[in-house]
Amino acid sequence: MAQEFNTAYPSMDDLRNKAMRRIPKFAFEYLDGGCNEDVNISRNTSEIREVQLQPRYLRNRGINSTKTKVLGMEYDAPFGIAPVGLQGLMWPNSPEILAKAAFAHNIPFILSTVTTMSIERASELTEGNAWFQLYNPAEDELRDDIINRAEAAGCPVLVLLCDVPTFGYRPRDIRNGLALPPKMSVTNILQILGKPTWAYNTLKYGQPTFETLKPYTPEGLNLRQLGQFMDKTFSGRLNEERIKPIRDKWKGKLVLKGVASEQDTQDAIRMGFDGIIVSNHGGRQLDAAQSTINSLSEITAKYSDQIEIMMDSGLRSGPDIARTMASGAKFTFMGRSFLYGCGALGNKGGDHTISMLKTQFKQVMDQLCCERVEDLPKHLITN
Repeated sequence: MAQEFNTAYPSMDDLRNKAMRRIPKFAFEYLDGGCNEDVNISRNTSEIREVQLQPRYLRNRGINSTKTKVLGMEYDAPFGIAPVGLQGLMWPNSPEILAKAAFAHNIPFILSTVTTMSIERASELTEGNAWFQLYNPAEDELRDDIINRAEAAGCPVLVLLCDVPTFGYRPRDIRNGLALPPKMSVTNILQILGKPTWAYNTLKYGQPTFETLKPYTPEGLNLRQLGQFMDKTFSGRLNEERIKPIRDKWKGKLVLKGVASEQDTQDAIRMGFDGIIVSNHGGRQLDAAQSTINSLSEITAKYSDQIEIMMDSGLRSGPDIARTMASGAKFTFMGRSFLYGCGALGNKGGDHTISMLKTQFKQVMDQLCCERVEDLPKHLITN
């Protein structure tokens, strides 16, 4: 497809800065922040950027290709859109913007259980190609019904989230009233009035709600009751007993997201997962955690031939994608980056951000004289 690229915003920092000017403070801080003192959110990106790659200028080579296979599917680039909760709060209609852009560019879009678009709508926009990330319900009946809906929608991949046994301690969200139960303060309302484009689009597309969960939510809940409903309905703790019936029921590819250790990787292999996503939830859960790139390097050194290993958390650019792929990842995902694009450029934000990342990534491959994505590890400089 023709790339939608706005030359006024050639970097992720440009998109982030523009988004910050257009999104109310409480919503932007929910998107942008980590947990506690933001140590791990910073460490994720800074340690990816310590990875160095070596070009091979004099080697005979043909035209390079950014096409990448993962879980038996071929995509046009080695990155996709990670699941993000409450996307429509950060930019109205952003899940639809991103699902459409992902499908047009042939990259994967992962829908979160707790975002603001339904499984069925995601399937419609991607012609059945959206992946679905499941927050594990406490009740088996609810779990099975959501899985049945994902299967009926044609989702090729079910992603189980394992890194939210408890909600992260996020001071900004607590101050802004976005912890559960949430509240809308006078300060937040004044912030909305200062961002007219965001406010207009929210009126146009409607107040964001958990669309996938609507069939299970009692009518007339206020925000406090909704928070209580979510706490009661979902359990973030996963173990083999809870995973086994899902593995038995789900006929497509099954991926475990939030892996950060060799031990959990071993367990994922033993339990029959097809892939893992090395992740620390974008630095939003454990400030004392290891960076994802360091976790990835340890895991791929031992298990890359036993399970397909992907990574999210900390990537912000095409060079970051190349560094991560060179470090052994089979594929990468980004969440915040695409919301920065929507916040900055609205309906054009998804296309622009994907086009920008594709262009940046291809330039790195050209400069390295690397023909195939799977050859990037050959360019890794090891200490």
